[in-house]
Amino acid sequence: MVIKTATFVKSSGKWQECPEPNMPEYAFIGRSNVGKSSLINAMMNHKDLAKTSGTPGKTQLINHFLVNENWYLTDLPGYGYAKVSKSIRKDFEKLITNYILNRKNLVNLFVLVDSRHKPQAIDLEFIQWCGESGVPFSIVFTKVDKLKPNTAIQNVEHYKAELHKTWEDLPEIYVTSAEKKEGCDEILHFIQKTNEFLINNSVSFDE
Repeated sequence: MVIKTATFVKSSGKWQECPEPNMPEYAFIGRSNVGKSSLINAMMNHKDLAKTSGTPGKTQLINHFLVNENWYLTDLPGYGYAKVSKSIRKDFEKLITNYILNRKNLVNLFVLVDSRHKPQAIDLEFIQWCGESGVPFSIVFTKVDKLKPNTAIQNVEHYKAELHKTWEDLPEIYVTSAEKKEGCDEILHFIQKTNEFLINNSVSFDE
């Protein structure tokens, strides 16, 4: 997929405030500091489309971007904030879950996981929730450029082994580096093929 245009549409504090659900939508989510904004910018060939920050939890709203005038890319708040109060954390969790469960044009959720770490309970719990909730999703390992190739492979395989304890079949898995743009084309190819499938099967999200 060639990215011709990628423009910011709006930020929403409630899922009901999101843009009209009339196009396919692909959302990105992960723990704070997983490299979500950097990966989005790398995919879109745009240095600062999604705002990056050294402060985990900077994204506190649902941010929509219109890509190629025909699909939405959504930057969701991260989960697992360590430095915010429990009440604020619950507000974020409510915002995220309500969006994921109610956004009718959400075609796929990309769950980002930091490849540098061993499987984290919070990631495994979120992935389990997606499965139990019937949410279509893929797993995206980030920051593989920070590791030696063999270590990156081992960490991903370790994660797969952990998931296989409760999952018979795993979702699509992508291994990425925002810095080197590794894996970006594969994700965009998946989005393009999915959009083509929706068009060919006359799937409409309009009321």
